Amino acid sequence: MSERMYGPEPMHIPADYGKIRFSKEELRHILFSVVVLTIAFTLAFSGIIYGDRHIIGLSTAEYFLYYLAVSCVAVFSGFLLHELAHKFVAQKNGAWAEFRSYPMGLAIALFFSVMGFLFAAPGAVYIQGMISKKQNGHISIAGPLTNLVFGSIFIALSMAIVDNILLSYGCYLVGSINLLLAVFNLLPVPPLDGYKVLKWNLPVYIVVMAAAVAMAAGIYLGWWW
Repeated sequence: MSERMYGPEPMHIPADYGKIRFSKEELRHILFSVVVLTIAFTLAFSGIIYGDRHIIGLSTAEYFLYYLAVSCVAVFSGFLLHELAHKFVAQKNGAWAEFRSYPMGLAIALFFSVMGFLFAAPGAVYIQGMISKKQNGHISIAGPLTNLVFGSIFIALSMAIVDNILLSYGCYLVGSINLLLAVFNLLPVPPLDGYKVLKWNLPVYIVVMAAAVAMAAGIYLGWWW
């Protein structure tokens, strides 16, 4: 998710216009969010309270390490790359853009994870600068598109891997998380990305949202697993 922190400033083109850069503060926020989200995903995936370890025939330690590995990939592709896509596109368009975590949102993620649910608002990329409606649309759609692409790739991998059930199922979980995040972030409700994409270009919004919904629907209809 991306948010505008301030209104447009007077036009000023810095010497490092379009360069990708991180501040130390931003890196701390990213690391904190990734660690907390990975813990939350691991707890939710493994079903720390209601889990059925016998289903995949692993010991307790193997079971936990398996879901820890899956969670790392899910957080990296579903959360981190989503936010970095917003950041990189914004900075390529000359805007200031940095990620900031939501401590309360991360606390909520941990709370729900121990009950086997995933619900999180880990933070957002804040943007400041002179950007047009079209540029803002590009920045906003970059995150959900990243989720849609990685979701499709991991679902395809899960279907292609037929001789390793653990690897196939791990890819399915990562793909499912990415696809569900794509649909959620494309909802036309402020401050979600879908609201800004819809304001920018209705046909683009319809096409991307339809693709995300179709892929995500396959999760519930059993097409992908």
